[in-house]
Amino acid sequence: MNVPTMANMMAAGETPEVLFWVGCAGSFDQRAQKITKAFVTILDKVGVKYAILGKEEMCTGDPARRAGNEFMFQMMAYQNIQILNGYEIKKIVTACPHCFNTLKNEYPALGGSYEVIHHATFLQQLIDEGKIKMKDGVEFKGKKITYHDSCYLGRANDIYEAPRKVLEAMDAALVEMKKCRSNGLCCGAGGAQMFKEEEKGTTRINIERSDEAIETGASIIAAACPFCNTMLTDGVKNREKENEVAVLDIAEIVAMSLG
Repeated sequence: MNVPTMANMMAAGETPEVLFWVGCAGSFDQRAQKITKAFVTILDKVGVKYAILGKEEMCTGDPARRAGNEFMFQMMAYQNIQILNGYEIKKIVTACPHCFNTLKNEYPALGGSYEVIHHATFLQQLIDEGKIKMKDGVEFKGKKITYHDSCYLGRANDIYEAPRKVLEAMDAALVEMKKCRSNGLCCGAGGAQMFKEEEKGTTRINIERSDEAIETGASIIAAACPFCNTMLTDGVKNREKENEVAVLDIAEIVAMSLG
């Protein structure tokens, strides 16, 4: 795939409409790389002029701050802000709610103010504008899909409708879990839990959440966060349901449906 970097674009005297912030998961995690590829496929198909920072992109510092290492967070944030401001970036789109929340709500206090959009909202806009065209005999028509609300997208930023509207545009039958929207249950990875050993307890959160998703009878669990994707995939595997239930990011679902 030919993905333009900010450095190359500036060298050619061009500026992108949006900067695609890939994030650590989207860059290094094998599963999340597929989400990145799916999103880039959509951007290419629709003709959105975008670029990534490539090797100049550092972690936003979200896990460091959540885990209590404020010094590390500020070091990472300042480095990123310097690069973003150096390129005069105005608009950022990312497929990770953790990156989204940090860039949107926590960078302005450190001198980095940008228009930050999560890919759920961005995809919804592209569908509303008629830029995303579905192929006939839509891939997901009538399929039962349940959507899992990411904490940093839902409760932290009040984005509940965009991902659901994207799924509805696929003609899918959307079924809700018992705990959804503002009452949604965390997948178990937020707040830097992804990177530490779990504490003693009777049930792992991701298994409880995956059970709830499986109970809906949906053949697809849709997520809009790479961490949620990992945790739900593990939960489905734990219940040995991976042949019946797929865990997909909304970008992958859209990419599969492109005309």
